[in-house]
Amino acid sequence: MTASTPFHPQHEKLAEDASRYVDVASIPWKPTLTPGIDMKVLMQDEASGLLTALFRWAPGTQLPLHEHVEIEQTYVLKGSIVDDEGEVREGGFVWRPKGNRHLARSPKGALVLSFFLKPNKFLEGDHAGKELK
Repeated sequence: MTASTPFHPQHEKLAEDASRYVDVASIPWKPTLTPGIDMKVLMQDEASGLLTALFRWAPGTQLPLHEHVEIEQTYVLKGSIVDDEGEVREGGFVWRPKGNRHLARSPKGALVLSFFLKPNKFLEGDHAGKELK
């Protein structure tokens, strides 16, 4: 199995087809490329780019212009995320098709659950040419 949850080494002892129960509270927050956005990786497959993660946005944070290489899905648990196309608030859901380009910001902060089939590709600023990891 190539998918895993970082910081859960006991998963390695499970049979390949066994369920993986994740103690989310025990997973540490890890900084992303963008100051003010931290993440908890719940499940990832580095070979394919598949990623499920919680993202914590500090108030006033802005994610630079990026392209979604495959479908991205985000459910907002707290706060809101805004871009030029609209705003998704607490309890709301947005998904973006392959090729969607935007910059996102969170004026008041947010906690979101996001699902990626492949990492975002950043198009400008210090992030240009880098992938979300």
